[in-house]
Amino acid sequence: MFTPNNSIDKCNLILDLAAHRQRALAGNISNIDTPGYIRKDIDFSQYLGSMNSPLETKLSEKLGPSAVIQDQQGKVDQVHELTEMHKNSMAYRTAVKRITAALNAIKTVINVGS
Repeated sequence: MFTPNNSIDKCNLILDLAAHRQRALAGNISNIDTPGYIRKDIDFSQYLGSMNSPLETKLSEKLGPSAVIQDQQGKVDQVHELTEMHKNSMAYRTAVKRITAALNAIKTVINVGS
């Protein structure tokens, strides 16, 4: 069931994942000239795919995001990293908009009920 609280919890998870991913991508760019450096990234799909599972949702609420930064094959490409950072920031902004909408819905219910 979709409720504003569930939406806020899910958006919080997305925001936390996006912040972890941004750090991983920034680390890739800062290590672009480091010999032997292996690119790192976070795959959102492994977290977002299970967000409708009540058990997964309860665990993520209790434990917080457990983003695993995975080693990726290949050399760091600055253009690719910057593109991924831009996509990541778009996901972050979308989650912020969804949280704002959910909070406004709660505020409306409170105001109408008073």
